[in-house]
Amino acid sequence: MDRRKLMPIALVLVLAIAGAWYFGLYGGRDQGELKLYGNVDVREVNLAFRTGGEIADIPVEEGQRIKKGQVLARLDLDQLNNRLSEADAQIDVAEANLSKLRNGSRPQELAQAQARNSAAQAELARAQAEYDRRKGLVESGAISRTLWDQTAAQLSRAQSAAAEASQGLSLVRQGPRVEDITAARAQLGSVQAMRNTIRTDIGNATLLAPSDGVIMTRAQEPGGVVQPGQTVLSLAIDRPMRLRGWIGEPDLWRVSPGMEVEVSADGNPRTYKGTIGSISPRAEFTPRSVQTESLRADLVYSMRIIVNDPDDALRQGQPVTIRVPGARTSRGE
Repeated sequence: MDRRKLMPIALVLVLAIAGAWYFGLYGGRDQGELKLYGNVDVREVNLAFRTGGEIADIPVEEGQRIKKGQVLARLDLDQLNNRLSEADAQIDVAEANLSKLRNGSRPQELAQAQARNSAAQAELARAQAEYDRRKGLVESGAISRTLWDQTAAQLSRAQSAAAEASQGLSLVRQGPRVEDITAARAQLGSVQAMRNTIRTDIGNATLLAPSDGVIMTRAQEPGGVVQPGQTVLSLAIDRPMRLRGWIGEPDLWRVSPGMEVEVSADGNPRTYKGTIGSISPRAEFTPRSVQTESLRADLVYSMRIIVNDPDDALRQGQPVTIRVPGARTSRGE
């Protein structure tokens, strides 16, 4: 056959094959089930005590599944209990001091101050009388200058004692100063706050599970001394189980939050049910860990997917295949 007659036939065949290839790669995006790829999210939290001390017990092991609120570790409480007893004693002293100031002077203290004042006034009157009597005698030379000087000094001492006794009686009658009561009240508040802090530390000496999960790492052992915030255990949180899926821009219009999906993993015969929770508004390059049938350099959008019925066969970080049976097949839907 003439080669010139074969060339149009060959050209038609090439165009037909190219059209079929293009339709299979791009035209099929609008038809049937949508298949995506992703990974199970790694959600891990490091657990630590809020207070420091010696670890008394860690009743869980690596790989053990635990429930929210379960006791994971305890600190020795001897030192904290001793500090609490000391704080209680300081509170008793502070309360007694404040009560004494608020109650003011007792009747016995008032009577005692009045008696001291009366005695001082009587001694002052006697010294004044002796001073007046001897004043004329010293001028006439009937008594010595030494005796007169002793009489004057005695009067001066009596005057000072009487003034001191009078002021003491005034203080007893007036009672404690407002500033003293305020200071005593502040001291009581300070030791009460210290006791509350110790009680909080005692409560924080028990490490509880913040949620359901699996113990991944046991970083400490009983007998070890830890500082506040130092990791004791690490917990993998797998409930609810979340996946991170990736969808290319040409297929973005086919899905929306709330759509149901089917999830499968290599070597696992089970198919899991899930729901698209959210779709990122920002595009990014396909992560290296995600194996897709298209080029890795394609721009994709991340999707958050919640697995409704997970089990222990679906592990964190595991690559998964995500099928969206209800994906839109035409832009009008």
